[in-house]
Amino acid sequence: MHQAFRKEERLKSRKAIGKLFSGQSDSFGQYPLRLIYRAAEEARSTSPVQFAVSVPKRKFPKAAHRNRIRRQVREAWRRNKYRLYAHWPEDAPPYDFMLLYVAKEPLPYADIERAVQIAIKRFRKKALRLATNRNRR
Repeated sequence: MHQAFRKEERLKSRKAIGKLFSGQSDSFGQYPLRLIYRAAEEARSTSPVQFAVSVPKRKFPKAAHRNRIRRQVREAWRRNKYRLYAHWPEDAPPYDFMLLYVAKEPLPYADIERAVQIAIKRFRKKALRLATNRNRR
């Protein structure tokens, strides 16, 4: 299983990130994270999901703390994304994901990884529901 976090999996488009925060997306919280997701209008890469992480400067004023949390969330995603990709339907549109760190303090990596695993599981259920509704039309 290829577990690298490749360049084409990174969400870098300002336009796509802006749409995630403009109310045109869905989200749910899985403490200490919040997943904001949206079906991409066009495929910008070969990856089914483009992913980004955000850690608020207001809660973590020191860049070293923000960077550490960002690295932990990215690592948890890298190690667990196969749980999503293994069940990805062929006809599903590509998605843009943004994981926001919402906790007020740094948490252990195990807590972050557990939250990523549960968030992926919850998204899979929602995406499956969306796909079956789309196929019924």
